[in-house]
This record gives sequence, C-alpha cells and structure tokens, in this order.
Amino acid sequence: MAHLFPAHRVAAGLHTLPALVKPFAATQAAWRFYNNPEVALPQLAGPLIDFARQEVPTVCHTWMVTVLDWCNLHYAHHGSKSGRVELARSEDLGYELLTALGLSDRDGSPIAPLCLELRAQDGVHGTRDHSPLPAMSALDGLEPVMEQVQKLQLGKRPVFIIDREADSVWHYRQWSGRGWHYVIRANEARWVLAAGGECRLSQVAARLKDQGALREVRRVEYQDQPARQFVAQTVVVLHRPARQHRVDRHSGKSRHVDIPGVALELRLVVSEIRDEHGKVLARWLLLTNLPAELSAATVALWYYWRWRIESYHKLLKGAGQQIECWQQQTPQALARRLLVAAMASVVVWHLARDARPQAAQVREVLVSLSGRQMKRGKSARGFTEPALLAGLGVLIPMLLLLEQYDVQELRRMAGQALPGIFPISQAPRQDAT
Repeated sequence: MAHLFPAHRVAAGLHTLPALVKPFAATQAAWRFYNNPEVALPQLAGPLIDFARQEVPTVCHTWMVTVLDWCNLHYAHHGSKSGRVELARSEDLGYELLTALGLSDRDGSPIAPLCLELRAQDGVHGTRDHSPLPAMSALDGLEPVMEQVQKLQLGKRPVFIIDREADSVWHYRQWSGRGWHYVIRANEARWVLAAGGECRLSQVAARLKDQGALREVRRVEYQDQPARQFVAQTVVVLHRPARQHRVDRHSGKSRHVDIPGVALELRLVVSEIRDEHGKVLARWLLLTNLPAELSAATVALWYYWRWRIESYHKLLKGAGQQIECWQQQTPQALARRLLVAAMASVVVWHLARDARPQAAQVREVLVSLSGRQMKRGKSARGFTEPALLAGLGVLIPMLLLLEQYDVQELRRMAGQALPGIFPISQAPRQDAT
C-alpha cells in the first residue's frame, strides 16, 4: 500500500500510511523486510506470476505480447550503494534492469512484469533463481529470460518484442531453432537476400515504397500527435554468417568471430508513421518469424505497443516511484523493493483497463484527487496511470483516516484549529416536508 503513493524525489524512504503505527516504525519494518535474506526474489515475484496466470487467458486472444527491454538505473551520487556497475560511461554508476512485460494482444494493455533482472558486480539478481546468477552479455542474457517466460505456461503463446539492440543473426537462428516467436526491429544496413539478389534492408524497404506496397492500416498517436500507420511486407533471407562479438574476460580485448549457419527465411514488415501531411515521422523495419496468418498490420501494431514498457520504466523512475532516489544500499534489497513497486503498478494497470461502471467512477474520483490535467476529446481516455497512482496516494490515507474519525469530528477539529481556512460547517437543514 505504501508503494501506491507517488513518491517525491526528496523522500528518503517509503510513504507511511496514517495508521496506528508510527512512521519511523513503518519505515524500519520495510527496511528490515527488504534486507531480509530469507525473502527470495522468485518467492516475492509469486503474486505477479499468479496474477498474470489469472489474467492472460482472459485479456489475451491467442498470443501474449511480451516486451523485453533494458533500463539503466543511475546511482552515480549514491556512494553508499554496493555492487554498482559501469553503465554508459566510467563515471556513470548504477545497475542495469532487464524487464519482460506481458501485454494483451487485444489492446496492448500491460498485464504484469513476468521476469525482472538487476545486474550488479556480483551477478544478476532476478526472479529466475534465489542466488545471483553469472552476468552475461546483454544479448545472451535475453535467452534465459525468454526461456523463463516460456516455462511459466500462462495459457497463451508468448511473442517477444525487442528493439534494435536484439538485431543479431546468431540469436535469430538460435531462437527460431527453439521454436520461439519474435518481432525485432532490424538495422537498415543489414544484408539479406530478397527478390533474387543480395541487398540491404533499407533497399528492400525503398523498393516496396516505390511499388506502392505501403498501405494505410490505422490511425495512431506519435509523440502525442495524431498520425497514420502505413505497412507493407515481404520475405527476406538471412544468409550471411553471424558475426559474434565477445570481450575476453582476462585481457579485456574485443574479438569478433564469424559463425556460419543455415539460411533463415523471415518476414520483413515495413512500418511507417506519417503525419497528416504525409511526412514520415518514424520508420521501423521489423523481422519476425510469426506465422503468415498473422497480418503485417498486426505485427506492426504489436511493435507499436512496445512503448508500453518505456511507460513502465518511466513510472518507476520519474512519474510515481522515483526508483533512482531509493535508499536501499544493496542490489538484493533494491530488487526486492522493485518487485513490490511492480505490484503497485499492476494494481494501477488493472484499474485502468477495468470496463465496469464502478471502475470508471473510481478513475474519475482518482483523477480529481490527483489534481492532474487530462487530455480532452472523444478519443481521450480521461486518465493516465501516473494520475491514478497520485489519486490513490490521496484516497488511501483518506479512507484510513476515516476509520479513526468521522467527517463531523474532522470538520470540528479543523474548524477549531484553522478557523480562517476550515470554518465549522452548520448542521444540515431539515427537509421542509
């Protein structure tokens, strides 16, 4: 419940609830819980997996869209934190978070984080094992996470959506060999076989555009502006040897190894986002091994939903949980608190997609309590997840407070202590009849 409060950057610990327990005692209890070595990460992830197992068969039609992405947690000025690793630069220290987030294949709504991993100096702290696992390269670290999601058997087949960092011929062949389905944004300079000859993916995309194959499939939003999505597809073959990059652990030197492999036939889905005047705002070249019965428009839509994991990381970092201000000093404690924060996010997501009239009424109340301004219009949802989180941060202590005092008693106390701000209200008038 404490993580359902939108935290402030200056908050040293958890937001405590106005219950009978004192704030210091509540903070100390949370501190002991997150530093308790008996609290295993797979065990703490249990409620998230149980919720996903319950929701996936209901909110997903045939597939479970699973987005994987990395997020750097920056703690350069937190010298008390142990096990920090070098991120983008030598002076940029912190931890690397890898998340597998399940989405509905119907509308892209987030369901729950299915796997979380935090890379530190002593290894990877995550939900796959009770102890830290050896750290691998970013790309090699995807396979065990994908395997973990497969093992969960949540009732629908997972399709993995990953950004351009996962564009690797060697990994394409490995994942296809294991029967896993994926949609990866590819590098436009990649060489393939298409239309009987060798060319780059950018040339294949240009050829499709010149042929008029790109067709408008839907209206979308891009950077909060209305836009249109155009899609085309063809078949390409990855025929060249995979070029594997490795860093020698002893010498620290990079080495490249060419690994021959069988030619791999994949679908290339070209997706363009254009504004109302036809200007191209974004272009994605997507490689996928999904079956042909799934249209190119569906593949492009699933990748368009990839930004949902960016919103989740934003909710953790700057729109609610303020993870980069947490005071936990070890990666183990940070990972435990991260899982609890994920549960709070799941509560908000579940409320956001609840179609019942009672849920819509609660969302209106929470937005009003949050004080946030919302978009207006026929297509606007009327709420955002950060606004719901902020509203819950007001509603929950309000309800807990009303368990100790009734409304009239609160009015009397406020009117006596703050007469110029909260005047004592008059007794309600009796009905004339």
